[in-house]
Amino acid sequence: MKKIILIIYLIQLYFPNFSNSQLTYFPPIGSDSWKTIPISQLGWDESKIEPFFNFLNQKNTKAFILLKDGKIVIEKYFDSFNKDSIWYWASAGKTLTSALVGIAQQDGLLNLNDKTSKYLGNGWTSCPIDKEDLITVRHQLTMTTGLDYKVEDLDCTDPECLKYRADAGSQWYYHNAPYTLLEKVVEKATGLNYNLYFTQKIRNQIGMNGIWLKLGYNNVYFSNARSMARYGILIANNGFWEDKNIIKDKAYLNQIINTSQELNKSYGYLWWLNGKESCMIPGSSMVFNSMLMPDAPKDVYAALGKDGQILNISPSTGIIWVRMGERPDNQFFISTNFSNDVWQYLNQIIKPLSVTDQFSDKNIIISSNPALDYIEITSNMSFPSNRESEIKIYNTLGECVMKVVVHCNVPLQRIDISHLPVGIYFIKIGDQTEKFMVVR
Repeated sequence: MKKIILIIYLIQLYFPNFSNSQLTYFPPIGSDSWKTIPISQLGWDESKIEPFFNFLNQKNTKAFILLKDGKIVIEKYFDSFNKDSIWYWASAGKTLTSALVGIAQQDGLLNLNDKTSKYLGNGWTSCPIDKEDLITVRHQLTMTTGLDYKVEDLDCTDPECLKYRADAGSQWYYHNAPYTLLEKVVEKATGLNYNLYFTQKIRNQIGMNGIWLKLGYNNVYFSNARSMARYGILIANNGFWEDKNIIKDKAYLNQIINTSQELNKSYGYLWWLNGKESCMIPGSSMVFNSMLMPDAPKDVYAALGKDGQILNISPSTGIIWVRMGERPDNQFFISTNFSNDVWQYLNQIIKPLSVTDQFSDKNIIISSNPALDYIEITSNMSFPSNRESEIKIYNTLGECVMKVVVHCNVPLQRIDISHLPVGIYFIKIGDQTEKFMVVR
């Protein structure tokens, strides 16, 4: 009780105008209402919008949505498509399964280190039993089952199609079938139909629409574009939807969007990761010494599906964008080139404000204060000629607990503080200092 009283006292002392409002906007559940931000309000270059729309149209796009901190900045549909039109996610839906497996684990119904045969039974592959027993749920999430990728049909989930090639964990290859069988793993672990468990745990919790449908061997999610955007908000906000903690296992959530194994550094738990030193792509066992999307922010993580079904999330900018449509280029499995092209256009649109315009107030402004997992700041400080500056964060003992180099050409500076304990901190930029509080 004393601790609670102390926390309340500190909040009142340091934050008399404290409220439960959060930086990110969450569109209401069960409503078409969704707040928007005019492009002019963000200081972006409106003259670049029309060429961008022409590009999207030429690339067979049906829907494109861009959010800034959860609010709609761009929502564009082509031909007869509209906000209610249903389309398929293709392999972008793998990220839905990734979250659902994590929820099943947090519910105590499965463990990533469990043998897959615990749920599918012995003989779910045609591998020797000792090799089959090496395969775990984690290997299914990371595309490292070691199953033969030279079989005729990589979608086939029948045992005769699932042959031994290498020990689990020693080979990365984009193999659909072992992923698809995660559906059966979840059903066996939970005792519920996959659609029902997903609807209960994710879809209805965040106001999505849609359904999983069997197409041949594959299980494909169908929804409108706004539902994909809602899912992006959930993941970008550390598994929270407003005050609902949907994905409670934050360690798992962190693993989802970080390198999951050393073979393909650009792959998490069914999510694609930008900013890594190398990458592998579907249909190849080669390692490429480059990022997935060189023109995108390095912190982008993405859900990528066949024919350009795309969800991109950039924590540093607060930007989430969704694209649905037909194939935009000659990449069959995932459209990393097209995703990069989109970012090239967005980089022209998201024209940074001048230093004078951006930092017009005298004090450091912390937009999310008290904070949970990140703070977003602006300041009127004078940046050095290289357009970089160092931010330092101190605890109440005067110890520097964090240093971050920020770039002036990013309109707002968003800093991850999820590792900081609850308490009072001081942020210093140049000779300016401001207080903020971490609460959870």
